[in-house]
Amino acid sequence: MPTLRSASSWLRSSSSPSSVSSPLQQAVGGGQRSLSASGLYVNVPCDDRDSDQTSEGDSDSLSADEGSDFEDSSRRNMKKRAAKRPLKTTPVAKHPKKGSRMVRGHSQKESESPASDLFDAVKAAKSDMQSLVDEWLESYKQNQDAGFLELINFFIRSCGCKGAVTLEMFKKMSNSEIIRHLTEQFNEDSGDYPLTAPGPSWKKFQGSFCEFVRTLVYQCQYSLLYDGFPMDNLISLLTGLSDSQVRAFRHTSTLAAMKLMTSLVRVALQLSLHKDNNQRQYEAERNKGPGQRAPERLESLLEKRKELQEHQEEIEGMMNALFRGVFVHRYRDVLPEIRAICIEEIGSWMQSYSSSFLTDSYLKYIGWTLHDKHREVRLKCLKALKGLYSNRDLTARLELFTSRFKDRMVSMVMDREYDVAVEAVRLLILILKNMEGVLTDVDCESIYPVVYASNRALASAAGEFLYWKLFYPEYETRTVVGRERRRSPHAQRTFFHLLLSFFVESELHDHAAYLVDSLWDCAGSQLKDWESLTSLLLEKDQNLGDVQESTLIEILVSSVRQASEGHPPVGRVTGRKGLTPKERKIQADDKVKLTEHLIPLLPQLLAKFSADAEKVAPLLQLLNYFDLSIYCTRRLEKHLELFLQQLQEVVVKHAEPAVLEAGAHVLYLLCNPEFTFFSRVDFARSQLVDLLTDRFQQELEELLQSSFLDEDEVYSLAATLKRLSAFYNAHDLTRWELYEPCYRLLQKAVDTGEVPRQVILPALTLVYFSILWTLAHLSGSGASQKQLLSLKGRMVAFCELCQSCLSDVDPEIQKQAFVLLSDLLIIFSPQMIVGGGDFLRPLVFLPEATLQSELASFLMDHVFIQPGEMGKGHSQEDHLQIEQLHQRRRLLAGFCKLLLFGVLEMDAASDVFKHYNKFYNDYGDIIKETLTRARQIDRSHCSRILLLSLKQLYTELLQEQGPEGLNELPAFIEMRDLARRFALSFGPQQLQNRDLVVMLHKEGIKFSLSELPPVGSSAQPPNLAFLELLSEFSPRLFHQDKQLLLSYLEKCLQRVSQEPGHPWGSVTTYSHSLSPVENTAEASPQGYPHSKKRRIEGSSRQHRDDISSSQEESLQLNSIPTTPTLTSTAVKNRQPLEGLEEMEEEGSSESEFTQGQLLSGTQRSRFLSPQHFQSPFNPSCPGLGNRLTRLSLMEEDEDEEELEIQNESGEEWQDPDKHSSPSEPGLDLLDSSELNIEDF
Repeated sequence: MPTLRSASSWLRSSSSPSSVSSPLQQAVGGGQRSLSASGLYVNVPCDDRDSDQTSEGDSDSLSADEGSDFEDSSRRNMKKRAAKRPLKTTPVAKHPKKGSRMVRGHSQKESESPASDLFDAVKAAKSDMQSLVDEWLESYKQNQDAGFLELINFFIRSCGCKGAVTLEMFKKMSNSEIIRHLTEQFNEDSGDYPLTAPGPSWKKFQGSFCEFVRTLVYQCQYSLLYDGFPMDNLISLLTGLSDSQVRAFRHTSTLAAMKLMTSLVRVALQLSLHKDNNQRQYEAERNKGPGQRAPERLESLLEKRKELQEHQEEIEGMMNALFRGVFVHRYRDVLPEIRAICIEEIGSWMQSYSSSFLTDSYLKYIGWTLHDKHREVRLKCLKALKGLYSNRDLTARLELFTSRFKDRMVSMVMDREYDVAVEAVRLLILILKNMEGVLTDVDCESIYPVVYASNRALASAAGEFLYWKLFYPEYETRTVVGRERRRSPHAQRTFFHLLLSFFVESELHDHAAYLVDSLWDCAGSQLKDWESLTSLLLEKDQNLGDVQESTLIEILVSSVRQASEGHPPVGRVTGRKGLTPKERKIQADDKVKLTEHLIPLLPQLLAKFSADAEKVAPLLQLLNYFDLSIYCTRRLEKHLELFLQQLQEVVVKHAEPAVLEAGAHVLYLLCNPEFTFFSRVDFARSQLVDLLTDRFQQELEELLQSSFLDEDEVYSLAATLKRLSAFYNAHDLTRWELYEPCYRLLQKAVDTGEVPRQVILPALTLVYFSILWTLAHLSGSGASQKQLLSLKGRMVAFCELCQSCLSDVDPEIQKQAFVLLSDLLIIFSPQMIVGGGDFLRPLVFLPEATLQSELASFLMDHVFIQPGEMGKGHSQEDHLQIEQLHQRRRLLAGFCKLLLFGVLEMDAASDVFKHYNKFYNDYGDIIKETLTRARQIDRSHCSRILLLSLKQLYTELLQEQGPEGLNELPAFIEMRDLARRFALSFGPQQLQNRDLVVMLHKEGIKFSLSELPPVGSSAQPPNLAFLELLSEFSPRLFHQDKQLLLSYLEKCLQRVSQEPGHPWGSVTTYSHSLSPVENTAEASPQGYPHSKKRRIEGSSRQHRDDISSSQEESLQLNSIPTTPTLTSTAVKNRQPLEGLEEMEEEGSSESEFTQGQLLSGTQRSRFLSPQHFQSPFNPSCPGLGNRLTRLSLMEEDEDEEELEIQNESGEEWQDPDKHSSPSEPGLDLLDSSELNIEDF
């Protein structure tokens, strides 16, 4: 296959002194200016460039030495490709087709856009694209200039520019002048253009646009493609536009150029095939004998070869111009969409015309772009490489590329974008299949852990890689006549042995369910071979260790669950909403198959592993995924009897919670009255409960009568109570009357303290379930007053027992009593009569003050404690600490629910809120939610509770340390942080929270001066340092409120004697916080909004401190702040205009604007924000609106820093039903100097 020639040879062969160059051709030279004559190599930095270098902007990619594509031809030293512009003679016009677009000539008015019909037809995409191109070709043949202008104006319109190229411009203006003129006319109202515009009418435009370019080349491949004038000038136009700083021009022209290149590659491929056929025909004719050889045939074949050679040279020249003029510069454009287009198209060139493009000279562009920082570009790189590596015939040419970029491809498995990581794994699968020995064991070991990823698509791709690497070579299946033959049992066992060894030896995860889910898509048929799984488990001489048996049982349960439910395990994200009808059909069939197979074998499995609790518990869970109706329809009741016998043996034998809960749940599923076997299961349940109850009664009597029990008797009683408790949770055991004996047992434990802990814990749970089942009976039917009072008596008695257990010496008993007590208080709170339960009013119970106090004390002793330092989370101690943290969070959540449901006094929330800052990492989410709900209940009361929390902390510190140097202690600094966090919780709604903040300040001032020093003493009051905590709430105040509070503070201080000239530091700090300039939104003159910057402790605050407060007015508390004379919109519009004038003074060149010094984050956001450029027209600045719009469309750095204010409690205090009216003061409430975002 012929290869593309070098640029220098192409230029020499295509240029001649007599050639005539069109003005639009001059842009082609710009794409050739930096290329050597050695071929298609481009001067790019080293291959290791990172993502920052990859995403350099186009304006930066062209150095000053290279010049610009806009330069005039007189300034170029390199020759340009001559355009074969035909003569001016116009052929005879044919009659237009019926219903076609009218052909326009020179006499048509310029006001009628010649490209409007073409653009609208492509946009609508209603007509056949081939007929549309044929109509344009017909108009072009009638008038070449008008037809070509129609084509280039179509591309200009496709860029979103309403300007047009006229015939006069085409003849008299240079290429750079035309594009500059179009840039000046690009005065759209927004930055959107057809390729990015929203709306249904633009959704399909890109596809139609690309289809038009493809059809245009296809229809012209035997005529105008080799004419020289239209195609060469079109390439010149697209090359010049692709170098524009206007994003719309650059994006659209690059897309058109790349699609044009793709179509030319297809044409070049066809020409190559035609040349090969011609060569074969010529050789065949020449090898004939002298009598059979036809000289005319040989001559015609030679002429045809010469014509094909010329055509191929023409196509290669156009491809060279596009590649060097557009691709080489645009593949590293600042816009990721443009980079993605280039990479996608070069991948298609390599696949379709591999003989010319599948070389290292082109592959390096994809390799470099693998480091791009944008997801879409990396994705296009991987997809392009997948198309290459999927063809085994092409992999031989990829060896050097693979060795150079293999490490990068392997590392992309850990890409932060899941879809990129998925494509990376699939690419590595192709490399694994088609290039043996390339991926080393180290490379593969970095991919294996991904099978446990939370994203299912990524985990499934990694599972496929694992299958092809480890399982397929040993477990190979061959196809016979397109169908997979039945696998032998030995092959199935080999698969499961390999799976076991990988899971056990890798030690990557503890749960095989995620491994099964990862392999489900590629090895689902093997995993659903439950016959081989069960035979391995039931085999006597299986040679499996204990860990392998447990793992194999877990794999069995996981595969059964996956086949029955059809969704991945908990914690793995799929992104799918449901199953297709075909998948639901497969799921139903699999459920029937597994049920029919496992029903007879489940009793055997339970009998074999009944002594091992870790193996019995998952085996019992198998029944959750059965189609239980098959017991009836297939007459398998005898297997049900065997299962019930094994279940009873398992329950009597084990006391582990996992086994008992699984057994109780399985029995609950079988005890469905709709099943015909319900009576048998109910009888078996009664037998089991009778057995447990009799044993419990006997052991209880021994405990009550005896003063001492040995360990075996205690263990037996505790195990019986655990079994009854587990079954009481799932089954109604009320008729066995377990409340009374358990209550007596607990009463003895409280009275004597002789009952062991392992007996008390399940006894508490039994009584709790007894009360709940009784309540369920009474709630569902018309209960009598006697029954209600009896239940309440039991509940109150049990609460008293739990209250006594709160002071027990054993922490486990205390926590269990607290949990049960908090749940019961919630259930029997006033909320139970809501929703038509008024007849249950006698059951409502509210705890007394002593119980509330004990609950709060328990919280302080067991929840708000400092745990030890936690390691990396891998040791057993770390896991234990994590489990303890979860338990403490559960206790805190129970207490907070009691507060919010009105069971406890809301003032008790201060015990929780005062730990908000100190325990933010452990309980911050729970306390924040409690604070939000408390605010919704009563905003004023919640504010008082916040103040009460600060008072309590301050009083505790004062009692411990004394008043001297209190504000310098670390504990006091922590209190200030807490006060700041409380202040931030009020959010930006100053007007709505105005009265609350003022009330908080007044109450705080009263508290700070509540205890005065002795008369005549100059010592400061002990609580005076509390004013420093109040200063954190000062930014929440309005100016007039600050003045009022200052007056109030001065009035209160008059009662306290102090040394003249020596003011107290706390008073000074608080007074300074009430200074009007502290509110930056109001200190700004005329209400100008300040830019949202992070607070800087230093010069900015000092500057605010120096501002005189004499300019502020003294207003009353109930007055409304006046509206500033200038609105914020006017101010925002003024600032960018002033900045723009400064920029224009510095330099008017657009390239200087792009390459100049970057603005600061705030200024750049103002300059680049589209809404700032939509200011009203200023008569004093003619033409400024157009310049602003042009600048708004210019390309800037995509990674500009934008401040994102994330006030996590800003919505807590926002009233959704109230909105600020337009007349409210224009205060910049989100200014970080007030909110101090970094501290919240």
